[in-house]
Amino acid sequence: MSWAAVDDADIAGSWGAPASSTGDIVKDAIRKEQVVKEILTAQENLRALLVRVQSVQADVDKLASGNETLQMYIDNLTMQMAKRRQ
Repeated sequence: MSWAAVDDADIAGSWGAPASSTGDIVKDAIRKEQVVKEILTAQENLRALLVRVQSVQADVDKLASGNETLQMYIDNLTMQMAKRRQ
């Protein structure tokens, strides 16, 4: 069962008052356990994505800094070449 397959009625029924029969109680407990496992899995996946995003952001910041340095170098060379031609 995927998280998308769980609708509001399933959640309300699972987390509501216990059912009258033992079979329903077991069924509800199993459904609750599945939902909790799916939530924990989703949290782990989000943590992994966050770590990856932070890593990529660090790479982007490093590259942006390098680009700024290169642009300053190009600007300086351009000014030096313009002065030599005058």
